[in-house]
Amino acid sequence: MSGDARVVAVLGPTNTGKTTYAIERMLGHRTGVIGLPLRLLAREVYDRIVALRGPSVVALVTGEERIVPPRTQYWVCTVEAMPEGMGCDFLAVDEIQLCADPERGHVFTDRLLRARGLHETLFLGSDTMRGPISALVPEAQFMRRERMSQLIYSGQKKISRMRPRSAIVGFSVDNVYAIAELIRRQKGGAAVVMGALSPRTRNAQVDMYQNGEVDFLVATDAIGMGLNLDIDHVAFSSLTKFDGRRMRALAPNELAQIAGRAGRGQKDGTFGVTGDVSPLDEGVAQAIMDHRFTPLSKLQWRNHALQFGTIDALVRSLEAPSDHEVLVKAREADDFQVLKSLAESAEVTARCTDAQSVRLLWDVCRVPDFRGISHQEHSSLLDVIFRYLHERGSIPNDWMARQIKRIDRADGDIDAISKRLAFIRTWTYVAQRKGWVDDESHWRDETRHVEDRLSDALHEKLTQRFVDRRTSVLLRRLGQKEAMVAEVNDAGEVTVEGEFVGKLDGFRFSQDKGAGAAEAKTIKTAALQALAPHFHLRADRFYNAPDTELDFTEQGGLMWGSSAVGKLVAGQDPLKPMVEVFVDDVAGPEVAQKVQRRLQHFIDRKVAALFEPLIAMQKDEALAGLAKGFAFQMIEGLGVLPRAAVADDVKALDQDARGLLRKHGIRFGQFTIFMPLLLKPAPTRLRLVLWSLANGLSEFPESPPPGLVTVPAMADGPQGVDTMSGYRNAGERAIRIDMLERLADMLRAEDSRGGFEAKADMLSITGMTLEQFSGLMEGLGYKAEKGEREKVKPADAVATADAKPEAEATPAETAAEEVETPEKAEKPEKTEAPQTDSAEAAETPEVTSEDAPVADGDEEAAGPEMEVFYTFTWGRSAGNRRPQQGGKPRGKSGPKGGKPKGKGPRRDGGNKPQNFSSRPPKKEKAIDPDNPFAAALMGLKDGK
Repeated sequence: MSGDARVVAVLGPTNTGKTTYAIERMLGHRTGVIGLPLRLLAREVYDRIVALRGPSVVALVTGEERIVPPRTQYWVCTVEAMPEGMGCDFLAVDEIQLCADPERGHVFTDRLLRARGLHETLFLGSDTMRGPISALVPEAQFMRRERMSQLIYSGQKKISRMRPRSAIVGFSVDNVYAIAELIRRQKGGAAVVMGALSPRTRNAQVDMYQNGEVDFLVATDAIGMGLNLDIDHVAFSSLTKFDGRRMRALAPNELAQIAGRAGRGQKDGTFGVTGDVSPLDEGVAQAIMDHRFTPLSKLQWRNHALQFGTIDALVRSLEAPSDHEVLVKAREADDFQVLKSLAESAEVTARCTDAQSVRLLWDVCRVPDFRGISHQEHSSLLDVIFRYLHERGSIPNDWMARQIKRIDRADGDIDAISKRLAFIRTWTYVAQRKGWVDDESHWRDETRHVEDRLSDALHEKLTQRFVDRRTSVLLRRLGQKEAMVAEVNDAGEVTVEGEFVGKLDGFRFSQDKGAGAAEAKTIKTAALQALAPHFHLRADRFYNAPDTELDFTEQGGLMWGSSAVGKLVAGQDPLKPMVEVFVDDVAGPEVAQKVQRRLQHFIDRKVAALFEPLIAMQKDEALAGLAKGFAFQMIEGLGVLPRAAVADDVKALDQDARGLLRKHGIRFGQFTIFMPLLLKPAPTRLRLVLWSLANGLSEFPESPPPGLVTVPAMADGPQGVDTMSGYRNAGERAIRIDMLERLADMLRAEDSRGGFEAKADMLSITGMTLEQFSGLMEGLGYKAEKGEREKVKPADAVATADAKPEAEATPAETAAEEVETPEKAEKPEKTEAPQTDSAEAAETPEVTSEDAPVADGDEEAAGPEMEVFYTFTWGRSAGNRRPQQGGKPRGKSGPKGGKPKGKGPRRDGGNKPQNFSSRPPKKEKAIDPDNPFAAALMGLKDGK
């Protein structure tokens, strides 16, 4: 060392610019070395110097990273990795007060005692080091630097009330994660900084905080070691920590080191406590604000003059006591403990027979325990490494590759990736040791790439778990009290400031279901505030939309496209329903009124269009008396009335009144009074909705599928639902009203007393098989008796058809039209396509079919072919009169006019069809009182 070399201790509290001063001094020399307490801080200083002088002259050396350009002038290192004996012009050691640290203190003390620059040496640290430095380095000069801003104690504050740009400090991984999770839910997210993070992960997290993506930082005491961050407030979530051996309270100077991160440059900072931590003692808080702490009196020390002759000699030199009162022997560090463990191995002892082997063993023992699994696990790993190095001179490539391959996985949660990141640091450290691997460049790159991949994965996982970018952005914009930009795409997805927040369905906002309870309020507040102008624009577009874009559902909902915008509610008149709109309150009353008017116009026009015959009849002033009263009942019944419910009123109507009502499309059927136009699918669908509203139903019945003549019976629905649906329940099926009336026309021509069989036309208009038709007839009040007989041959069937004289079409076959419309003004509607296939049609008694011709002998051997038939009679109770119908019954011949009984051949031998005599009808035919149409016939007779 030259005679003009100076040693300066630059002491003072945090935020005094000591590190910046050291960098400026180093760059003023040709060469220099600066030692820093953390790998993270070393990387930060390296980046600063590279920005000033370029990467070609700046080296970075840490346990796991080594960047050494050929023309290196300035070395940035961790204190443990500082090169010795380089003869650089300038040397500096930061955070020199760590000489008192129980774990690493002996390393800093060694640099204090032995590390010097040729021209200038700086020791940077706290004022508490003034005494020990004076005692150990008498030639040292002292420079006092004052804090550039004030540090103020603000007491206790809940995390939920923490202001932005705050750092919350925890002293365990679990504590840090719990706080970060809480802040994510309440504040939108936080960056996480811990000493165990790789520089790449740490920088990515810090960048999120520095760039304003998140306003909060959750960290361990690692931020206290010179990391320069834009922090306004530091809050302690705990005042105790585990120092590797026991839980202990933090000393005031340790609290000050961390609290001093608040306030940078000329900006004042505050500190306090949060969570369950009791407020700081007044004296401690004041000492931190005034930067007054108990001076250090003892420093940790370990002998640097090591003896490598034997393992025992090395152990003895490491256990040597200090000869200075300020220096106390450090407790056994991890490297010393591993050395003592391996020394117990006979194989290791046998290998260490010379100084070179002992020195190699010591170098291996100094590999840090990054994994932290257990002391025994760490010792076993180093034992394997030592054996490879001692036997082969280097670690085998295949073994090294296997160790790295097991770690090179980015899947799993935060803890899994963190463990792999700690494991790869071991191999990164090994790859940095000169001569330990065959291809140093390859393995350094390989371990660096794995660490980078894991670091990126860890950053992504940390961000995914502890940062809700959406809530963070929205909270920040809400705090700025500026108008936020919202966008709504064609699918209704809403983004505010580029963040998805939910969907706009019509005029109601439904926020993202993935949001938790805490952030849900923020999202909704921001979204509704930003959507306010969109509601008005959407209301204008809705008001001008054509009716074709609107529709109603069978449950009374009102739709605009696929969006629900309202629902129908009962009004005073069934044909005048009211509207209830679905509009968020934030949209305002103006939007709600506009939507309500548009929906009311739509439903009014829809009712007017689909129920035009009813409304026209309602407005017809020509109707008076009984006709007007009956018209009112039709309007209340929405165009469909069961005849039984208004039988007396129908009987009271004269022909003129009926004629007026028929002009409005009313048809007086035997079972139902109805308007055929209102049986179409669209009016039926609306009628069910209006009827359900008028009757206060909570669940509306759905209209049957269009085009079906029969549907399953609506037995489980409310009373009258079949009529409102345009059907009448009959057994297990319900038949359409208009088709039922056509069937009634056919049934009036049949002998309901003597019995009759179904005609093909009956099956055709109902679309049923014979068996299904029997169930329908039973539902209408008839009895159906099943029988079986020999099937008629085709020739006989033709003969039967030919034998029926035209005169057999008696006046009874046209009675229905005479009853319904004396003027014969109404004609039956066209029959719909039958809902049967050829197999079903073949079951009718009038239609026969045969297979291929069969020889007479074969037919006799096989027996006659049989068929099933049904005979229908009016099904009154036993006490009622049976039908008394004059003339010969029109059913099939049998004993006393009855149907054939049981199986077996018919009395005519089955060789020829039955014949009926043809004679003119009687002038006055007695009306059967038990006939289901007797009332209508009597009414017609009385009206003559």
